[in-house]
Amino acid sequence: MIRPPGGSHLRVGLAQFKPKKADVAFNLARIRDVISEQAGSVDLLVFPETSVTGYFLEGGVAEAARSAMDIATELGEPPPEAPDVVLGFFERHRSRLYNSVVYLTPGERLFEATHVHRKMFLPTYGVFDEARFVEPGKSVQSFDTRFARVGLLICEEMWHSLPPTILAVGGAELIIAVSASPARGFAPGGEGRPQNLSRWDALAPATALEHGVFVVVSQLVGSEGGKVFPGGSIAVGPDGSILARGPLFEAGVTVAELDSASLARARAASPLLADLERTLPHLQRALINAQSPAQTATQGPNAPAAPSAGSAEAVLEPGAPRAHAPVRPEDETLLDLDLPLVESALLEFIREEVVRQRGFERVVIGLSGGVDSSVSLLLAVRALGPENVTGFRLPYATSSQESLDHADLIVEVSDAECRTIEITESVDAYVQKHEPDLSPLRRGNLAARLRSVILFDQSAKLGALPLGTGNKSERLLGYYTWHADDSPPINPLGDLFKTQVWDLARHLGVPDVIIDKPASADLVRGVNDEDELGISYRRADPILHWLLHGYTADELKSNGFLESDVDCVWRRLSATHWKRELPTVAMLSSTAIGEFYLRPVDY
Repeated sequence: MIRPPGGSHLRVGLAQFKPKKADVAFNLARIRDVISEQAGSVDLLVFPETSVTGYFLEGGVAEAARSAMDIATELGEPPPEAPDVVLGFFERHRSRLYNSVVYLTPGERLFEATHVHRKMFLPTYGVFDEARFVEPGKSVQSFDTRFARVGLLICEEMWHSLPPTILAVGGAELIIAVSASPARGFAPGGEGRPQNLSRWDALAPATALEHGVFVVVSQLVGSEGGKVFPGGSIAVGPDGSILARGPLFEAGVTVAELDSASLARARAASPLLADLERTLPHLQRALINAQSPAQTATQGPNAPAAPSAGSAEAVLEPGAPRAHAPVRPEDETLLDLDLPLVESALLEFIREEVVRQRGFERVVIGLSGGVDSSVSLLLAVRALGPENVTGFRLPYATSSQESLDHADLIVEVSDAECRTIEITESVDAYVQKHEPDLSPLRRGNLAARLRSVILFDQSAKLGALPLGTGNKSERLLGYYTWHADDSPPINPLGDLFKTQVWDLARHLGVPDVIIDKPASADLVRGVNDEDELGISYRRADPILHWLLHGYTADELKSNGFLESDVDCVWRRLSATHWKRELPTVAMLSSTAIGEFYLRPVDY
């Protein structure tokens, strides 16, 4: 049974933590501070997956990996009344690299590594690429601590039924899962939480209830190269009840009290674990038989191929539509979002990426008077304060007075600083001297690129970072000026379709006159986006959505989308991949940047 140090409750602290990318010494110093702050208040302190380094290290894993002994040594002498500590880290063990978690018990001079668990299930799909940089662990087992018999799991291992079952059969009374799960799925209906957390909210109680064990899950927070970790840690009792929840997008410690008596009550009321233990010998034989040659007739050369890793059949990403999701062109709710949750995530993204990751306090934004730059401006003001946001109106002779007026309007609404720099003379000087026959399209692109040059120069003057304004629809359709609209290093809107930006704009309080006007790049007088694209965003966005989720153009046509609309979107999407990538470099060595030498943007 669980043995609390005093009374009947074991106090477990779920430490939501924001690591500084790859800075092991800095992170361990902060972890040491948290341990000291919680000493005497909690009995067990659980930090998330890869707390020592950050999660998305890619090729930097080898540089930042440490042994469990290194971790214990660098944490130093435990403070008085120190708790036991669970800590996720990239491990170097016997000349191999692992994603690991260590259970540390305070000793007289140092913390002692009671147990190390090495992650067995390495996600390599979607945004994840773990198996490229670390090796899988080979075992999972329960172990004794001074408080309870415990089992450790790392992230995806909780998504499979066998690892927690093995721990429970091995006598675990408490299963501790550490996770670095980026926020995905912002559709309504998630009770104010990203949908990947909703999945954890289902997994943890189900595991606890099935096996009559306590389950705690500690989640990473912060932002790494645009992947926002939401926090939302959870502690669950053996009857499946939620004992504590961590806040969203915030670092800090959430304390859960585990009542030792509830373990016996839950197992008496629902003896599922005892039933499993009695049936286990038969299940073991069945499992062996399922893998035996006699059962593999369907695995011959003519058998259907198994789903490949990362395929839609193999992996169901949180927030992704299921294979049987109906495709309905008339569905007006397809791209709906939980807008308060999206706002919270984007504010966290801006604060983390601008201030914490890159060390800036201010941003500059090019203001067109359109909805995208208006939304970026309001988000920046809410994240950083109006005194740290400067908008730049950069009009050319063909810019409409309406655009200038609307830029002034959003500045007035936001209280941000604003400056106007007229670019007509600069553009025309080049045109008149070198290119008098310049077409209106080229002139518009020239103006867009000059605006980017000025924005970066002003950012250098102000010690600020340029903030982007391009939306997902424009990026996918290739409808932007290369090395102009896409040049700012931080972009809060790049994963939002244009129709979603409109919805977010209303939520943030952008004036209707800006939202309701026809979308226009304002590069050529009298020409709006729909004129040049040949399709409206409201018709294009659902098609883009389904194409990105694996549906073919022919499937969308057969489900009722207009053939001309699908062809238009597919043609633009397929022809503009090059605009969404960094420059293509001829690879001549085994150290080519971005191919072999892999470091994340925030490393």
